[in-house]
Amino acid sequence: MKKKIFIVWGILFALVPIGLLTTAPAYGEWDSSYYKKLLGYVPQGMAKFKHLAHPLLPDYSLPGANDVLGYYLSALVGAILIFAVFFFIVKIFGKKSES
Repeated sequence: MKKKIFIVWGILFALVPIGLLTTAPAYGEWDSSYYKKLLGYVPQGMAKFKHLAHPLLPDYSLPGANDVLGYYLSALVGAILIFAVFFFIVKIFGKKSES
């Protein structure tokens, strides 16, 4: 089972640069100016709390590095963070096996 998961993860990781083929922003990653352009206004909650959100790798890029490297690094950091969160949730709340 683990081998299949790693194969799927590897395929998805290889497809990461596909996002570079579009000029549209990624779904759900819009900034205030995009909402202003799309809706004609910025939702009140977004305007009030926009200072709280700071991306680890803005625009999926690293200063001085090419776009593909930034995309791969962003994907790797995101995958590791998601894995770590679920790993610790399972460790804390998982059922203890009887030995």
